[in-house]
Amino acid sequence: MIVYSRTKLTLAALVLLCLAPVRGVRAQGAAAAAAPAKIAVMNVRNAIVATAEGKQAQAQLQSQFAPKQNELQGLQKQIEDLQRRMSEGARTLSDDEKAKMQREGELLSRRLQRGNDDLNEELNAAQGEIVDGIGRKMLEVLDRYSRENGYTIVLDTSAQGSPVVYGSSQSDITQEIVRLYDQAYPVKNAAAAPATPKAAAPAAPAPAKKPTQ
Repeated sequence: MIVYSRTKLTLAALVLLCLAPVRGVRAQGAAAAAAPAKIAVMNVRNAIVATAEGKQAQAQLQSQFAPKQNELQGLQKQIEDLQRRMSEGARTLSDDEKAKMQREGELLSRRLQRGNDDLNEELNAAQGEIVDGIGRKMLEVLDRYSRENGYTIVLDTSAQGSPVVYGSSQSDITQEIVRLYDQAYPVKNAAAAPATPKAAAPAAPAPAKKPTQ
């Protein structure tokens, strides 16, 4: 599932998500060694989140982290309400009241920042485990498919620094690998998974600015 910033978390997928280019070269004997290489391209990131297992894992992550996300959204609302009260009472509040509200806002902001950081860290770890698990099994499916269909090289178009500039739709085997993966590794309650793969996990609310007098 997934690349994250401090305030926006993207499962791209399940994210987070940087697999090295997938390259498989298989010698087929002396005669095949002289033959032109049969090359395919594949978007590994998209393939991982498009599997039934990937969709189900994404739904589970959203459910797992929803309480924490709601808690942070509540803190965000408290900060916004405090800022509104300070703004409306700029001319009527005493200096002591303003100082008290300022300290309260700073405390809430620190709690929100720590909560955001913790949520990002936990999501990164959880999504990394999912991607690693699906990725290892997907490479096995890809290896078998490539050998059976005579592909000597498969390039990952989603990898950073990918050398692929163009790949025809005929050479793209992403959907075929997803289909074979789902056959090899069916999941229970797959129908409950999101119909469309999402690259981002639940986004934590943006840290609010500290209230100013």
